[in-house]
Amino acid sequence: METQENTMEIEVSIVMPCLNEAETLSTCIQKAQNTLEVLGIQGEVVVADNGSTDASVAIAERLGARVVHQPLRGYGAAYLAGIAAAEGQYIVMGDSDDTYDFTDLERFITPLRDGCDFVIGNRLKGKILPGAMPKLHRYIGNPVLTGILNVLFRSGVSDAHCGMRSFTREAYQRMKLQTTGMEFASEMVIKAIKTDLKIKEIPITYYPRKGESKLNSFRDGWRHLRFMLMLSPTYLFLIPGILLFLLGLIGTVALLPGPLQIGSRAYDVHVMVLACLLCLLGYQVLLLGLSARTLSVTRGFSSSEPLTQFVYRHFTLEKGLLLGCVIFAIGFLIDSWIAYGWVKSGFGELQKVRPALFALLLMVLGTQTIFSAFFVSMLGIPTEKNTGYENSKGP
Repeated sequence: METQENTMEIEVSIVMPCLNEAETLSTCIQKAQNTLEVLGIQGEVVVADNGSTDASVAIAERLGARVVHQPLRGYGAAYLAGIAAAEGQYIVMGDSDDTYDFTDLERFITPLRDGCDFVIGNRLKGKILPGAMPKLHRYIGNPVLTGILNVLFRSGVSDAHCGMRSFTREAYQRMKLQTTGMEFASEMVIKAIKTDLKIKEIPITYYPRKGESKLNSFRDGWRHLRFMLMLSPTYLFLIPGILLFLLGLIGTVALLPGPLQIGSRAYDVHVMVLACLLCLLGYQVLLLGLSARTLSVTRGFSSSEPLTQFVYRHFTLEKGLLLGCVIFAIGFLIDSWIAYGWVKSGFGELQKVRPALFALLLMVLGTQTIFSAFFVSMLGIPTEKNTGYENSKGP
């Protein structure tokens, strides 16, 4: 494999992922190399090959690009390998299908020189040539996914999935990117926000690609959405869980003394059963959110927040076990009292449905608390690959 040999320090590395792009790869490499030469920039082109079976590798080597082989398939996997091999102070990334214009490098490099950390293209505010982007992506997929990302993470970015970007090496190291699929694009924007990088958007032109697209609209769209939701346990788990739990708890307590009359309607034990169900569902979702938050922090996908720091500081495994046992014991005592009354009455008819339901609710909540305390603590145990929840500061 031939490599670019430079006696001077490389300032800019241009990284292109490649999977059978023989038709367009040479155009992209030559545009990038010529532009670097015109701008007088000491740079390199790194082609991250993802298992091409056509002439892509031979073309890249013939043109003097540095080829990095990544056998693990995936958009993110290719970029992780290519960026890891890049030697430049500034890194520009873009697809090798000629949909992005590598003669436009200066606008991606200048902001970095001026102190910006992360530059991302904006196709929607720039120009999308006919046939470059399907209408489904342009008017539904991209705006919806970008909108969700902005709601969940307050990014302020208008085209979160534009593939042409640039960033400093220091910014890349701070982001600690990990995903290997298409969600790599979302992870980069999310981590740029979470690490307080200085972000700049620039309008660009998006060109039609030659050959068959490797995008799968629904599969890749779902991967982006799934990843964003996974990194937002507050919205996915905690808020819905708290609302369900409180709604169920209020209903259960209100109906515990007896039927509740509101206007002309009476609410009895059947509604109490539903309230208990909501309470249990909400509590389970809440505990899942706590587990998801723990996993997200220990895996380095997000940083710990004041609320979760408070929870982990004051609710340790031991306190969780104690709380669960107390809740379970209260429910068990209520049930024991009901059983005692039943035995004392000679096993006659029992009219204790409401307290029995309440006792059942408490015992299930206590059991959930006990086992969830163990599970969350297991997720937060420090290992060689992560420092545990208490020591983790996230990306």
